[in-house]
Amino acid sequence: MSSDESDLNDSDIELQDAFADGRLKPGLNKVEEAPKQFVNNVSGLKQKIEEMKLNLPWLERLDCVNSQAPLAPEIAAQMLTQEQKRENQLKNNKKLPQYTPSEDPVLNEFKREMIFHRQAQATVTEAIPKLKAMGILTKRPDDYFAEMAKTDEHMQKIRDNLMKKEEQQKRSERVKQLRQQRKEGKMLQVQTKLQRQHEKKEMLNQVKKVRKGMSKDLDFLDGKNNNTSKKKAIERRKVKDKKFGFGGKKKGMKLNTRDSAADISEFRSPGKPSKKFGKGNMGKNKHGSNKSRPGKNRRVKIKARGKK
Repeated sequence: MSSDESDLNDSDIELQDAFADGRLKPGLNKVEEAPKQFVNNVSGLKQKIEEMKLNLPWLERLDCVNSQAPLAPEIAAQMLTQEQKRENQLKNNKKLPQYTPSEDPVLNEFKREMIFHRQAQATVTEAIPKLKAMGILTKRPDDYFAEMAKTDEHMQKIRDNLMKKEEQQKRSERVKQLRQQRKEGKMLQVQTKLQRQHEKKEMLNQVKKVRKGMSKDLDFLDGKNNNTSKKKAIERRKVKDKKFGFGGKKKGMKLNTRDSAADISEFRSPGKPSKKFGKGNMGKNKHGSNKSRPGKNRRVKIKARGKK
């Protein structure tokens, strides 16, 4: 045994003695504990469970242990469409991690919620008949009256606080409306100012055209609105287009065709001739009589006789 090995053994013995006496400072050495040994004491666990159990009737516990309710067909179809939609989303977006339907957290979340729903549905279908068999009401009666846990003074304070909050909200909304109206008024002023500047510019351009002889229209000097004149011109144009047409073939438009010649819907038969005068109303004057009007000389003589 060499001298180096003997020195190491002596130092280890000294450290062990110092640790046993408590002369070592904390942080320099670490004490390792032996690993715990876990024992699956099934009988002891069952005994503890029996001690924790409360031997109460079912009405006090209201616990139900049952399987899930059957899956409705519309929910099954909804789950299938959800799976297809999720599969298409994963295919189209390669940046997402490609999960299988059993590993996808989105689908697992949906299935988990469905399991909760089906479990609750099965519990309700089992517990309600039991309660009815015991003669216990499961619905609140119409004349149910429960005393309030808080006093009327406390509720009055709450009501006053709610009223104050409502008034503050109304006041803030009124202030917002006023600010919005001011903004809209400013915007209208700016728009009217810009419109006047535009009209003034157009008028100056028309004056320049008249001075240069490019235009002879002086309607803008009457102070009339150009929009109204434009609207009237458009209406006149529409009337003329409706009356005379607006382009296209015009020659031969009134010629008869086979269909128009065969159409007799507008044909009216002539009136029957009068039996008194033989040939209808021919020969009648403007007064309706069949006598011919006397000549001018004769009419003058008749007039002279009447004056005498």
